[in-house]
Amino acid sequence: MKLATLHDGSRDGRLVVVSRDLSVYAEAADIAPTLQYALDHWDQVESKLAQKFERLQRKEGVTGHCDAVRFMAPLPRAYEWVDGSAYINHVVLVRKARNALPPETLRTDPLVYQGGSSVMMGHKDDIALANAEWGLDFESEVCVVLGDTPQGTTKQEANKYVRLLMIANDVSLRNLIPVELEKGFGFFNSKPATTFSPVAVTPDELGAAWHDGRVHLPLVTEYNNQKFGDPNAGPEMHFSFFDLIEHICKTRAFTAGTILGSGTVSNEDRSRGSSCLAEKRMIEKIDTGKIVTPFMKIGDTVAIEMRDAQGNSIFGRIAQHVVPFEK
Repeated sequence: MKLATLHDGSRDGRLVVVSRDLSVYAEAADIAPTLQYALDHWDQVESKLAQKFERLQRKEGVTGHCDAVRFMAPLPRAYEWVDGSAYINHVVLVRKARNALPPETLRTDPLVYQGGSSVMMGHKDDIALANAEWGLDFESEVCVVLGDTPQGTTKQEANKYVRLLMIANDVSLRNLIPVELEKGFGFFNSKPATTFSPVAVTPDELGAAWHDGRVHLPLVTEYNNQKFGDPNAGPEMHFSFFDLIEHICKTRAFTAGTILGSGTVSNEDRSRGSSCLAEKRMIEKIDTGKIVTPFMKIGDTVAIEMRDAQGNSIFGRIAQHVVPFEK
């Protein structure tokens, strides 16, 4: 099934069920007022939401049309946002970009960081740029939403804790990253609010594309209305979501509503393009010795979308403009 959060003026919005073709929605407040409530009571509400979803495919119980309303991030604020970096090609390229070596454990120990989760951006929210010298970049990712996940969860057990999947734009300020990492304490100012797809889907909506803890479909990014990249999110995800779940659960448990990201989707095949500007800039430097592509500026646009084998949008489309920051 497909779930979204309707913007109703409140902080957490209102849960709705969305049709498979993303055309219409049905109110779900009679079952769960918010997505977080649904995740907290998943065993009690999942089947009821699924029944509403199936009725919606027959256009029964329609509340309204999706193009006539505003959706927030599915979880406008989340208990935790943990982002991985599971694509080796991306790690190698961005490390080169800042003259840093990959860690010796690159292929054996996942990279993760804990990002801010109190403000999550909706799919059409503008990206406010306060200083162009900070090096604004987009990062196209896949992510999962977890149910209550205990400490010590193994990768063999991890699948049963994956409730939903989304796509994301994990915005980065590249020129702030090196100085922050030199302090030895991780990202902070260099990682502003993350943007999520309008719709979150249960794993069964992906069919055969969801297996081995990976989504085996291209993730398409358009930059200033031109195709920028469509790397496949599956085969080169070195650490699967199941691996990442085992890793983060090594020393603690996670509550329902935790979001776990894949990191920037990346393929070695350069014909597939990239999912961020930092990769393209590094490839230019490797090939020609000169970086040509600038970071994002005011007026730029980015769009991110994933389609199934039949060409249907799965999560809806992230479509954002860069605007000046105003207090």
